[in-house]
Amino acid sequence: MKAIRRFTVRPVLPEPLRPLSRLARNLRWSWHPATRDLFAAADPERGPGSGDDPVRLLGGIPHTRLAELAEDQGFLARLAEADADLTAYTTGDRWYQRQEGRLPAAVAYFSPEFGITAALPQYSGGLGILAGDHLKAASDLGLPLIGVGLLYRHGYFRQTLSREGWQQEHYPVLDPHELPLTALREKDGSDTRISLALPGGGRLHARIWLAQVGRVPLLLLDSGVEENGARERDVTDRLYGGGSEHRLQQEMLLGMGGVRAVRAYCRLTGHAAPEVFHTNEGHAGFLGLERIHELAAQGLEFDAALEKVRAGTVFTTHTPVPAGIDRFDAGLVARHFEAELPGVDTDRILALGRETYPGGEPGLFNMAVMGLRLAQRANGVSLLHGEVSREMFAGLWPGFDPHEVPITSVTNGVHAPTWVAPEVFRLGARQAGPGRTEEALTVGEDARWDAVADIPGRDVFELRRTLRARLVTEVRARLRDSWRQRGAAPAELGWIDDVLDPGVLTIGFARRVPSYKRLTLMLRDRARLTELLLHPEHPVQIVVAGKAHPADDGGKRLIQELVRFADDPKVRHRIVFLPDYGMAMAQKLYPGCDVWLNNPLRPLEACGTSGMKAALNGCLNLSVLDGWWDEWFEPDFGWAVPTADGGGPMDAERRDDLEAQALYELLEQRIAPRFYERGPEGLPDRWLEMVRRTLTHLGPKVLAGRMVREYVERLYAPAARAHRALTPDAARALASWKDRVRTAWPRVAVDHVEAAAAGSGQVTAELGATHPLRVRVSLGELGPDDVEVQAVAGRVDAEDRIRDAAPFPLKPVAGPDLDGRWTYEGPLTLGRTGPFGYTVRVLPAHPRLASPAELGLAALPRDTVAGDGHGVPLR
Repeated sequence: MKAIRRFTVRPVLPEPLRPLSRLARNLRWSWHPATRDLFAAADPERGPGSGDDPVRLLGGIPHTRLAELAEDQGFLARLAEADADLTAYTTGDRWYQRQEGRLPAAVAYFSPEFGITAALPQYSGGLGILAGDHLKAASDLGLPLIGVGLLYRHGYFRQTLSREGWQQEHYPVLDPHELPLTALREKDGSDTRISLALPGGGRLHARIWLAQVGRVPLLLLDSGVEENGARERDVTDRLYGGGSEHRLQQEMLLGMGGVRAVRAYCRLTGHAAPEVFHTNEGHAGFLGLERIHELAAQGLEFDAALEKVRAGTVFTTHTPVPAGIDRFDAGLVARHFEAELPGVDTDRILALGRETYPGGEPGLFNMAVMGLRLAQRANGVSLLHGEVSREMFAGLWPGFDPHEVPITSVTNGVHAPTWVAPEVFRLGARQAGPGRTEEALTVGEDARWDAVADIPGRDVFELRRTLRARLVTEVRARLRDSWRQRGAAPAELGWIDDVLDPGVLTIGFARRVPSYKRLTLMLRDRARLTELLLHPEHPVQIVVAGKAHPADDGGKRLIQELVRFADDPKVRHRIVFLPDYGMAMAQKLYPGCDVWLNNPLRPLEACGTSGMKAALNGCLNLSVLDGWWDEWFEPDFGWAVPTADGGGPMDAERRDDLEAQALYELLEQRIAPRFYERGPEGLPDRWLEMVRRTLTHLGPKVLAGRMVREYVERLYAPAARAHRALTPDAARALASWKDRVRTAWPRVAVDHVEAAAAGSGQVTAELGATHPLRVRVSLGELGPDDVEVQAVAGRVDAEDRIRDAAPFPLKPVAGPDLDGRWTYEGPLTLGRTGPFGYTVRVLPAHPRLASPAELGLAALPRDTVAGDGHGVPLR
């Protein structure tokens, strides 16, 4: 019989055990071993995984066992210690509180997904895991951050395989009452609600769930409430599901509803109001419109409110290709905002997201474009991705070279306490002490990692073998479950007992399965791969996992192709595909691998953090030079797969063939022989030295603590200062100045440039020589205080394009003359040998601009293409 109604019965904990509820409701247990061990001890009969979800564990402990624990003085002492430790962690001063200067009172961090723990499945891949690690690192550092997302009742899909190896999707229903969540409530005990207006007069309502991530509250909006109709209840049904209008409503709820949720949380708890809003990818970009709406309700005009919002907003793009950006029909966006913001000119809203640049489609509303126009500070997630982003969005800043586009980069990091295996932590703690090891993993100061270099080789070798053996056990269990789901009988599965070998070089490959990540590159030459797997002296074994998007049949075919190869009895003991890749699997997979493989099409991997997690466990990387590996690769840390990009157009099949051959050669000639090479004491000394160097020198760089500190110092603190400085009057003045500059800019021009040594044709000069420049410019209705006149000089190529350009300002010396022109002068220093060139330009200048390119306006000599006025933010 099927139940007609479902509800959750919570246990009543005896008074001495009440702190267990607090510990279970704070997700710090997901990265705090002592707390997990405490919950495992509470019900040891449920096995070693019983601490994976303390809320469920507490709901399943028999009343008799609870009574025993309430009398167990040893357990109660451990409980008191864990409770006191959590209090000290959440209330004591940490890195953030020890910094000098006035930092943001609070930061709001918006993301469409968060990967905190497998017990709260609200993530699909790297973006969500990164967001979860950002929250955890912020908590460890003491940053007063508020996370904002959506609660998806079906989460992301669970993956199984058919007998033929085709991906199957399943969407289990998640009951928020059975998750580590608490409903946000008003003072009278009623659920806190927010709502949005919909076209046609309806409303979209949502409740707010709170997940406590250490010191950081994470607010998750849930449309599955009775006040909504069936269609509105489904707005937060699935992560990245539904059609265009469904996605638009999700993103309006995340952005606009999320700001309202933050306001409600601060009102109810007394938490400091955020001074900085961080938009993690474009999905949450509508938060800026809600903040403009708030300021408009306080009497601030749209333009001034826009400047105020931009000053305090940080936008992070994770997308290296335009196809990865959400874009909506402008008419659909207009209909929704006419309903939700009836007092705001819809054209002003649409202008923020229109692709008004060469090659763009003005009829579409681009969420990344809006994110950039609503944020004064923006960044990519690795150095290379920053370069790619500047190229990709250069059309928003006409008249500027890509390297001048105001998008910086903060390379991602990973939360070491989440991803480092307990055995690795214990070895480090034995060498450096528990406190010092924890500090090294959270804050990430280089000096604290030096002790790793002194760990004996034998200890490192035994650690790696232990982790590999644990992975073998995990793989066999998961593979057996997978084959049962594919319809195999237990009698058919005896071969699984011999799958993988704890003594064999183990390679891991696990990630989402879009085509650019090239899941099947390893299969380009199947005979050669088979030889690698079955080599009599230097065998390798490979563990593969990954999910394709439900709508991506191409990705599913790649999975099926690999599964069919791995099903071959000849090699199935050496290569496996594990379905349903997620955090729980990843935490076993990264530590157990010796080599982490990554072979995307360069430069389409924005960052790619899985290799970072593997590295923190002593795993070496084998990767294309893309994302973070392009930035930090050294031969000490692993191997770089040579790529065939950069040599002009190349057939995709040819490129894959070349790069696959390079991959095989590395494995055959360098990697496998080194792993099996033994020194005088029977240890792979050269391999172990690479492991040590990876931990010592790469470890501090890949930490989320380092990443969040960079965000604080380079983006959050400047954004907070700019936000405070823009009082209503200052915001009005800045908006008025920008309007005046944009109106006057068509009459700004560089009329004449002369250098004392310059003549017609080629000029030869000596290094270090200085030549005076004299420039006459027309400023129209503007004055010298509104602009900066610059000379831009550097190496020139065969087409006279300036490379590695360096600008320097010229000073006004006379004007205006009878024609209204101003004269500027300055020295031109020839700072390099070889072909050298310069140009002159006029830029808007104001003390409140974060970048000279902020308005996207530049006046250049008449033989150079000038800016067309479509600056950022577009009006």
